[in-house]
Amino acid sequence: MTAREAGPGDALRLAFGTLSVLPVRFPHVDRQVAGRAMAAAPLVGAVLAGLAAGVQALALWAGTGALLAAVLALGSLALLTRGLHLDGLADVADGLGSGKPAPDALRIMKASDIGPFGVLALVFTLLVQAAALTRAAGHGQAEAAAALAIAVVTGRAAIGIGCLRAVPSARPDGLGAMVAGTLPPAAAAGTAVLLTGAAAGLGAATDLGALRAALAVAVGLLAATALLRHTVRRFGGITGDVLGALAETAAAAALVVLSTG
Repeated sequence: MTAREAGPGDALRLAFGTLSVLPVRFPHVDRQVAGRAMAAAPLVGAVLAGLAAGVQALALWAGTGALLAAVLALGSLALLTRGLHLDGLADVADGLGSGKPAPDALRIMKASDIGPFGVLALVFTLLVQAAALTRAAGHGQAEAAAALAIAVVTGRAAIGIGCLRAVPSARPDGLGAMVAGTLPPAAAAGTAVLLTGAAAGLGAATDLGALRAALAVAVGLLAATALLRHTVRRFGGITGDVLGALAETAAAAALVVLSTG
């Protein structure tokens, strides 16, 4: 950590360095910078979605078929994030599925192995995402790219919901402790409004439709909020794993909405 005053660049570098595999250095880290980094998570999502959409488009161009193209796109996202959010989803599923008190559930989540609930959560979520993305690709390549972008950015916006000031940390250390309670409600609300408007624009420019695209954002964020409330009741707050689970849940819910019609 340096003595200089933190700037916007520190938060952006921390966001990319934490939420992606991109080799970004972030010398200045404190709670303020970490909170701003989580607020910038949708920007990271937009970049990653662009890269994954490129993989999907290349696969479709090569004639792999919509299903394999969707799987390759989702696989590239997992690689680009080091599987961070998927790992969080699996750990949270194991913690919740254990039915144990918060301290024991948190110990289960911190273990390096993965249990049956985690496996089921991963398989179900990835199957839902792949099937929904395949359905979107059936409308055309532009629709597939738009659906992927909306879902991925919605997932990263859900991370900010987990960092609202009213949300405590479940542990005294770790990523959750660093970012819990750092974002004001106005920041999350502003992100949701901007994202909904951008999604509606993408939907209007494609066959997804503006209303369906906007609804996908709303449903994704609502699903993440419901999961957040449940995990806070069960664990006493958030952890880094919870943030990853919020991202994957929101993305899957958004893709389900986008696959309709």
